Order: sequence, then structure tokens, then C-alpha cells
Amino acid sequence: MNMTEISGDWKIIKGKVKEKWGKLTDDDLEVIEGKRDQLVGRIQERYGYAKARAEEEVAAWEKRDDYRW
Repeated sequence: MNMTEISGDWKIIKGKVKEKWGKLTDDDLEVIEGKRDQLVGRIQERYGYAKARAEEEVAAWEKRDDYRW
């Protein structure tokens, strides 16, 4: 499997992040800037999820689309 390096391809991948988590703003995406912990935190804020649920969503997304940080 060919894994996509998220931090290096952030400009491309942030569109997919926005599709998955539409409540994230452009400002959120700028702050996240390819950092997994920032993505989890912003998902928590925007969706009102507990950290564990946000982590689960990100992990499922990573696995489905074969991404790594």
C-alpha cells in the first residue's frame, strides 16, 4: 500500500479533510497545517466530541484513505 504523508501534502489533503469534517473553517485548516493533534482538537471543538471520539474518527479516516502523519 502506498501511504500518503499528510504533513508534506497538506495543501492537497486539506480539501479531503474539509469534505469529511465540513464544520472546520479555513482558519481551522490553517491552524491544523498537517498536524494530527491539531486536527483532533479542532474536531472536538467544532463537533462537541470527546477526545476519544475525535481520535476514533481521525484513525478511521487515516485507515480508510491510507494516510500517515
